Amino acid sequence: MQTLKAIYVNLPTRDLEKTRVFWTNLGFSFNEQFSNEQALCMELKKEMIYAMLISHELFKTFTNKPISDNTTTQVLIAIEVDTKEKVDQLVSIAFENGATRYRDSSDHGWMYYDSFADPDGHQWEVLFSDMSLLG
Repeated sequence: MQTLKAIYVNLPTRDLEKTRVFWTNLGFSFNEQFSNEQALCMELKKEMIYAMLISHELFKTFTNKPISDNTTTQVLIAIEVDTKEKVDQLVSIAFENGATRYRDSSDHGWMYYDSFADPDGHQWEVLFSDMSLLG
């Protein structure tokens, strides 16, 4: 079985400073060792899961395909938190800081989630699940 040391999700970003403020206000921190004027390394789970928020200019050097113009969806990023209340809290803070809604919240009993698009249009789902309630 293959095991991974870490996961880096690379996302193109139009305004790194605005992006830093947005995610800082949501309570996330950055690994400054891997951040500079062209990219931010946001820690989703320290030493394991990171979002590399990369300027469009630098991102273009990693792919031969065009960067999405927010009219298409290329990836949905789902992050799990500890409680339903934390789902609501995080999504509320996101909206207060410029996120937009692209889908209503949903409660399936064993899983609850809500969604937002960050200032760059990347779609994030914040969820809580209780597997003991799964039928």
